[in-house]
Amino acid sequence: MAILTLENLPDDLMAQLQQLANQNNQPLNEQVISLLKQALQKPQPPLKFLISPETDPTWEERRKAVPQLQAEIDRRLEQRRAAKVEWPDSTALLREDRDR
Repeated sequence: MAILTLENLPDDLMAQLQQLANQNNQPLNEQVISLLKQALQKPQPPLKFLISPETDPTWEERRKAVPQLQAEIDRRLEQRRAAKVEWPDSTALLREDRDR
């Protein structure tokens, strides 16, 4: 049989394990083995992403739309860069405000 050594076991967890072993009239070692077996026998649910084909019926449609959306974003950014915006001289604006 293998030997397992646990390091840095929190005192409160050790106390809980000892209390559980006492309640079940088992040595601490047997109680820990029993808990490990129980934990490993429980079926683990598969990992699911919040948004995935299993959770969102529109996922595939939206995934296919990504290249078009990216192209639209790029086009709009290019339009902004190409637009020649003339900003007014801030000193002229200040003078106008002062003269009022």
